[in-house]
Amino acid sequence: QVQLVESGGGLVQPGGSLRLSCAASGSIFGIKAMGWYRQGPGKQRELVAGIRSGGSPNYADSVKGRFTISRDNAKNTVYLQMNSLKPEDTAIYYCNMLVLTEYVGGGIDDYDYWGQGTQVTVSS
Repeated sequence: QVQLVESGGGLVQPGGSLRLSCAASGSIFGIKAMGWYRQGPGKQRELVAGIRSGGSPNYADSVKGRFTISRDNAKNTVYLQMNSLKPEDTAIYYCNMLVLTEYVGGGIDDYDYWGQGTQVTVSS
């Protein structure tokens, strides 16, 4: 079993910064991809940023130049540094990981996991 725990959300004024963290724990043999999604009020969940093992990060156009995704493989953790925040960035942010883990029966395979979500509110 694998669990993702997020932290770092909160209330910030426009132009401010926040850093989100998401740590994975459990039976982990590797993490192929990590990413951050968000869901604003009345909107569908959308990809904010993603990074694959050994690959370059990719970003939604709306956050390019303001957000930075990074990963610490030793800690099984992904971060999202958010700068120059705007009111339209207000949403619940979810981390996502594609984790190589074991299943009942003793084999291993890739499974998709989600964090519990953390609220980010940008308002004056």
